[in-house]
Amino acid sequence: MRKIDMADQIWARLLAMRGGRTGVTAAEESDPIVALYGPIASASGSFVLAQVGQSLDGRVATPAGDARDISGPDGIAHLHRCRALVEAVIVGVGTVKADNPRLSVRAVKGPNPVRVVVDCRAQLTGDEKLFHDGGAPVILIQGHDAPPISYAAEVLRVRRTEQGLDPQAMLDALSERGLNRILVEGGARTIARFIDAGLVDRLHVAIAPLIIGSGPAGISLPPIDQLSSAHRPPARVYSLGSDILFDCELRQAASSAGMNGQKIRMADHA
Repeated sequence: MRKIDMADQIWARLLAMRGGRTGVTAAEESDPIVALYGPIASASGSFVLAQVGQSLDGRVATPAGDARDISGPDGIAHLHRCRALVEAVIVGVGTVKADNPRLSVRAVKGPNPVRVVVDCRAQLTGDEKLFHDGGAPVILIQGHDAPPISYAAEVLRVRRTEQGLDPQAMLDALSERGLNRILVEGGARTIARFIDAGLVDRLHVAIAPLIIGSGPAGISLPPIDQLSSAHRPPARVYSLGSDILFDCELRQAASSAGMNGQKIRMADHA
């Protein structure tokens, strides 16, 4: 297991890589920190990272929906590093309504990403904290038939089908605004849409030493009879300190799963 022990000099180097401004040198390739964060920082085109923080028993919240303290301090620092290295962070409307998050970079030094909320039916009122906290710009992605509401944010309209909004159409709309490195942070239903569409390059699953005992699960695969049929994405394991991180190469795994007629699904709860 590789240990992540971030130093200021290495973090500054990663920030300098953002958007492919500089590449990874041969000497840096063996560094576990660069191996974990380098692909995010140095991506010059479309790159989608999904992040799940869960307990030892695979829960992402209590039955009442409390998910605020699952990740330990090092897990939170990792999430904030990911935010600092991307250009935009996507969450679903359920996450905003349940947690009222700031989606900013506070645990580390770095730029705040543009905040993107998928609000298909315009359920947000405009009074939520992220519209008025003076933070990074906010973009709302809504269905073409959502009722018109005035927000302190840019509103992008995407055609809504019976299956909801097309994740690729969302990424295309963000790319037109120069936002290509994307973190899909939650909730599980929003993450599932991007994974099911085969659009996630890397999946980070951070596991905290916490047993909740009940509540929604973070990942839910289609039922299988034999473990030989289990989906096994290539993964590296890192010790963050308070949490353990699985860094999964999901785009490659999704291609293999597609050939076997399988799809990766995540719990439908937020």
